[in-house]
Amino acid sequence: MSNKKHKEETKTIVLKIGAIVFAAIFCLSTIALLMKIKGNNNSFFSDEPQVLEEVLSVNGKEYALKDRIETILLLGLDKFENEESGYNNDKQADFIMLLVIDRKAQTCKAIHINRDTMAEMNVLGVAGDKVGVVTKQIALSHTYGNGREVSCRNTANSVSELLLGVEIDHYVSVTMEAVSVYNDLVGGVTVEVLDDFSSIDSSMKKGKKVKLTGEQALTYVRSRYGLDDPTNLGRMERQKQYLEALYQKSLKKSKTDEGFIQRAAIKVADYIVSDCSINKLESLLESLTDYEFEKILSLEGENLKGDSYMEFYPDEESVKEVVIDCFYEIKE
Repeated sequence: MSNKKHKEETKTIVLKIGAIVFAAIFCLSTIALLMKIKGNNNSFFSDEPQVLEEVLSVNGKEYALKDRIETILLLGLDKFENEESGYNNDKQADFIMLLVIDRKAQTCKAIHINRDTMAEMNVLGVAGDKVGVVTKQIALSHTYGNGREVSCRNTANSVSELLLGVEIDHYVSVTMEAVSVYNDLVGGVTVEVLDDFSSIDSSMKKGKKVKLTGEQALTYVRSRYGLDDPTNLGRMERQKQYLEALYQKSLKKSKTDEGFIQRAAIKVADYIVSDCSINKLESLLESLTDYEFEKILSLEGENLKGDSYMEFYPDEESVKEVVIDCFYEIKE
């Protein structure tokens, strides 16, 4: 296989795993100067954070913490006006995925986190300082803070604690409104509908192939209540399906329309928040196109109906297995 062909195939796999967030980054990567991103990777909290142990012993085997690991937290944000939220901010992290980049092995893995996962999170005051800790759906960690950098960092802290103290190096968030905008820019995306949306849109029946308009695409990746499967697990499957189709359409559009990437970048730039500098984000993306993408991992656990909403309780052993898979190697 030629090096050029290998790079193209690897890039295809990498872009699929980032769902809505990665699709937006793909469009912006070639004209990063249009992105309104500032470097800001400071911790907002003085508490000593949990950190991964250097060596773990599991089932008689010893695992050593890998070096040269870099992580990027990808967030797809949504707004729910009727949900409890933090100070002046109601944007929830509806899509959460952690990319784990192994610089030494030149590989990448991803951990897809259920937004309903019950997790500890910091409660922030008006000034962004920590005033308490609560246990809620991890998606709500973003509702504490300013809705931008502080909220992203608060979510990163919750993800870190959930995953036994893994270090979150960078974050990139995109608001879900960008889905409808970007969907229409590529001319619509065709999917075979995985659930029955006919009560919302008569044309979106289960099993039917539909070319989604912008609003339909947003409904497809965002909705869950009122469907046969109201859990977030079903929605996660639709998000993966939609992204694969979206990427293929994006690739075709960028090859046949010379001005597409520039127009798309201008349209979606305002939806992005990141702690990465422009050069850093470009460097990360360039590295990922050369690395081997290995797999997407998710936490096993139990889905329960809480007092008002679904709650996902991850299995402790599953958390440990995923962390070991991504961050450790057999000790020599």
